[in-house]
Amino acid sequence: MSVLITIKNAGYLIKVFYPVLLYFSFSGIAFSEEVVLYDYKVINTYPHDPTAFTQGLIFNEGVLYESTGNYGHSSLRKVELETGRVIQYKKIDDKFFAEGLALFKQQLIQLSWKKGTAFVYDKDSFDLIRTFDYAEEGWGLTTYNDQLIMSDGTSVLRFLDPKTFKQTSLISVSLHGRPVKHLNELEMVKGNIFANVWLTNHIVIISPQTGQVTAVVDLTGLPGSHASGSKANVLNGIAYDPEGGRLFVTGKYWPKLFEIKLVPKTNP
Repeated sequence: MSVLITIKNAGYLIKVFYPVLLYFSFSGIAFSEEVVLYDYKVINTYPHDPTAFTQGLIFNEGVLYESTGNYGHSSLRKVELETGRVIQYKKIDDKFFAEGLALFKQQLIQLSWKKGTAFVYDKDSFDLIRTFDYAEEGWGLTTYNDQLIMSDGTSVLRFLDPKTFKQTSLISVSLHGRPVKHLNELEMVKGNIFANVWLTNHIVIISPQTGQVTAVVDLTGLPGSHASGSKANVLNGIAYDPEGGRLFVTGKYWPKLFEIKLVPKTNP
């Protein structure tokens, strides 16, 4: 059974169905002071491999690192931003469905979906260094200080020791006291967790200290207007360039990757 929660303040209305977050809509009633609502502006557009089922995305030293999924098609990639050209590629064993990706101290860590196996690679050579096991499904992965943060498709984010992959703590993600489920790809941006919400065109911004959603990014219109394609699927893939302050997003089978700027929603 779903419960409809309506949050008001300053000119916007957000409608959220729980237990699964389904969609957001806005209707001229103010949004709550605690939760900021963002629209977006496309700054730059780049080519993206339309055969890539994007699961994890990282920007580091001028290039993208990407994890792609699906059985038999999972991969680890190094991608040239400006052209979308894959300049380094590692195919993942067909029995694994690759998921989230994180960079920790020059090592790339890649999750798998249902096998409970994480892979640790040398960032430069893509050579496999070691593997780790975990009990939950693997969805998204990012780094926070000296820890990893993993999502598993629920409203829970798990903090992990990157040396042992053992859980050190967890937070439950909520929006005004209600759990936000289907958290997927993760990225740290200026000390906050950005998370794709699976099957929506929204990113939630989460406090890593409290688990509370502090903002919602509405990317409605981005897939249909800018990234349409015969197979273009859901939004998934967030990467941040801390030196340039650039935020990149893409999706599964999207033919384009976007640099976007977040723009606070204003009264109509």
